[in-house]
Parts: sequence; C-alpha cells; structure tokens
Amino acid sequence: MIELTDVSKKFNDGTLALSGVNLRIEDGEFIFLIGSSGAGKTTFLKLILRELLPTSGKLAIDGLELAKMKGRDILALRRNIGFVFQDLKLLSDRNIYENVALSLEVLGKKPADIKKEVAEVLNLVGLKDYGQMFPAQLSGGELQRVAIARALAGNPKYLFADEPTGNVDPANGWKIIQILDKVNKNGVTVIMATHNSEIVDSLVRRVVRLDNGQVVYDKKGKYHEA
Repeated sequence: MIELTDVSKKFNDGTLALSGVNLRIEDGEFIFLIGSSGAGKTTFLKLILRELLPTSGKLAIDGLELAKMKGRDILALRRNIGFVFQDLKLLSDRNIYENVALSLEVLGKKPADIKKEVAEVLNLVGLKDYGQMFPAQLSGGELQRVAIARALAGNPKYLFADEPTGNVDPANGWKIIQILDKVNKNGVTVIMATHNSEIVDSLVRRVVRLDNGQVVYDKKGKYHEA
C-alpha cells in the first residue's frame, strides 16, 4: 500500500510542485494519474521512487516511511518498483537483451535466471525475437515496450509509468495499455501518468487528477474534464 499524508514538495527555486496531497493506493490498484504539464505528476512519481523527498508530510510504502529509509532499505524498496521513464533511458550501445538484463544484473541474479527472466518479460511485451536487436533498429512503440520489459524484470510489486503512450502512435498506445492491464491483473499495482483522455476513458479504473500540485479529482470510472 502507498499512503501520502499531507505531502508537499517545494523546490529550491520556490516552485511548489505538490501541496497537501492526501492519497491512499491499495495493493493491486490501477491508477491513472492525470493533469496538465506542470501539475505535479512527475514529481509525484519521483517521490514514490524516493528520487525526491517531501518538503513536509509523510509518504509511506507498505508501512515504511520513505524519508526515514537508509541504505539497504532504499535498495529493497527499489527492487519492488519498476519505473518506465518518459525518456526511456535505454542504452544505445547495448542490444535489447542486454538492456533488460542490466536491471537483473544489478540485483545480483545468476546468469541462468537472468536469461530465463529476460525471455519471459520480452515475450510478455510481444518482443520475444528482438533480443539481439539494438534500440536504433526499433520503432518508438517497440522501444517503449522494451522499457516496460526492463521495468518488469525482477517481478516488482509496483509499476510506475510516466507518459508511456505520449510519443507513440495510437495502435502502439493500445498495445502498451493492454500490457499494463495484463500486468495489473497479475497482481502488480500500476500507476500511469498520462494526458490521453481516450485511454483513460477506455478502462474503468481509478482516476486521480492533479492541478497545481493538489488532488482535485479522485474517482473510479470514466473521466470527463468539465
């Protein structure tokens, strides 16, 4: 479970990215995090990943307060979180297999286990025969699916995706949503930041809208902005 209690984040330049956010996300939920650019979506995700710390308030995952975590606790947290970055962060000089395997190597997995897990996640995202190809050989939609595969390597409890359909065509966007929906049905908690209202309304899921760093909407079902 993820719980934010009166969480605010103010940057050194005075920007108030989040203000008084109270939110509880149960295990196994699928959350669409929406809002205009600058609303606080990316900051929200980075706080949960513990790339940032709140200026005030309390943020806890599975009962552990992130601000109080140190060393091993932080590593343990991140092993339970898969993150799909907006800029993908794939390594151009490594093939697809190597890009996905890297996250498992960091976890200290054995080579045989890495080979098995990489094959499983590439198959899950529909890229089972792409392991020896390089990022430059793939389309934008395929690269996004590689990023999802890498995030899923290691069987995380949580998957956070920052605008995963933002730079792909509609057909690939739907493929990505289908993958995330399947992952969620397998028990993974999914939080997806998006601007795509058509995708949001296509799935009956909980929608959380941020505006100027505050939660202004939090309901399950289709969302239509007034």
